[in-house]
Amino acid sequence: MTRALGIGLIGTGFMGKSHALAYRNANAVLGGLPPVRLELLCDVPQDKAARMAEQFGFANATDDWRALVRDDAVDIVCITTPNRMHHEIALAAIAAGKHVHCEKPLALTLAQAEEMARAAQEAGVCTMVGYNYIHNPAFTHAKRLVDAGEIGRIVHVRGWVDEDYQADPDLPWTWRAAMAEAGLGALGDLGCHLVSMVCRLAGPIDSLIADMATVHETRPLAESDGRAAVENEDLASALVRFASGATGTLAISRSAWGRKNRLGFEIHGTKGMIVFDQERMNELMLYRNAGDKALQGFTTILTGPEHAPFGAFVPAAGHQIGMNDLKTIEAGAFLAQIAGGSRTGPDFNEALVFERVIHAIADAARSDARIHLA
Repeated sequence: MTRALGIGLIGTGFMGKSHALAYRNANAVLGGLPPVRLELLCDVPQDKAARMAEQFGFANATDDWRALVRDDAVDIVCITTPNRMHHEIALAAIAAGKHVHCEKPLALTLAQAEEMARAAQEAGVCTMVGYNYIHNPAFTHAKRLVDAGEIGRIVHVRGWVDEDYQADPDLPWTWRAAMAEAGLGALGDLGCHLVSMVCRLAGPIDSLIADMATVHETRPLAESDGRAAVENEDLASALVRFASGATGTLAISRSAWGRKNRLGFEIHGTKGMIVFDQERMNELMLYRNAGDKALQGFTTILTGPEHAPFGAFVPAAGHQIGMNDLKTIEAGAFLAQIAGGSRTGPDFNEALVFERVIHAIADAARSDARIHLA
C-alpha cells in the first residue's frame, strides 16, 4: 500500500494525544508501514479543536464528529472520547466504511459491544482496541516464554492492577463515577487491561466468583456545595478458573494510595514462574527450576533489542521505552494489518472476550454466585 491513510482523531485528552503521537511516529520508528496523513481532528468547542489540531499536527479541525466520520479524506477513525460515545461513533464509522481504532472499553454494555463487533465483522473493516500494555516488548517476551514451555504448564495466575487516582475522598465527582457515562468503574477502566494480559498468557477464563465495593459512595460537585453518588465500583476481586484448568486471583483498585500504575502478574508453572509489574515496564523476572539448586533464583531480564520491537526505539538495553511507545507499537500493528499484514489485535472480537470477563466479575459480585462464561 502506497496511498497515505487519512487519520481522523476524535478527542484530545490523555489518550487523544497518545494516538496523535503514535500515528505521527509509527513509520519513523518502525518503518515499512503505509504513510499516514493527520487529516482531521475533532473536539468541542471549535476553537479548542483548531488549537489542538495545530498542536498535534492535523491539517483540519471540526467540532462535529459526524462530519469527521463522513469525510472522504479519513480512512481510520480513532475514538478517544468518554466511554458512552464509543458505541455510536464506532457504528457510524463502520457504516461509512472506515477502519476503527477505539479506546477501551468498547462500550457501556455487553450488548453494545457485541453490536460493534458484529458490525465490524459484517462490514469487513479492520479494528483495533487500545489495550496498549499487551504490546510491551516485556509482555510479548513473557508470552513467548510461556508458549515455548519455559515454565511448564500454567497452574496458577495472580494478577493485580492498582492506582490511586480515586483514593482521595475529596476529589470532585466526574463522569467516571456515572454508569451512564463510564459504565463499570475500576473494572472498565483498569481491570480490562489486567484481563487482556492474563487471557493472552493463560488462555480463556471459564468461570469465576467475585466481590466489589465502592470505597467513597459520594463525591463533592466541583460547581456547588453538593455531592453526587458514585454509581460504580472502586475496587473488585475475583477467583477465576481458566479453561485449561489453571486457577487464578485478580485484584483491581482505583483507590490504592501510592500505586500509580501497578499492573502486574505472576504466572506460576510446573517448571518455574514469570513476574511482571508495569511500574517497572522494561523488566521481566523469570524463575526456572533447572540446574544446580544452589544457583537457582530469579533472573531479571532488561528488555532490549533482542525483544522486538524495542530496538526500533533505542539500540541498547536498559535505556527504556515508555507508555506512549506502546501506543506507537499498537498503531504500527494496525497500519500493518490494514496494509494486508497479519492481525496482532486485539480487534473488536478479542476485546469483546476481555469485556465479557469484566462484566462477569460485576455480575458475580452482584449475585454472589459463580458465573460461567461461554
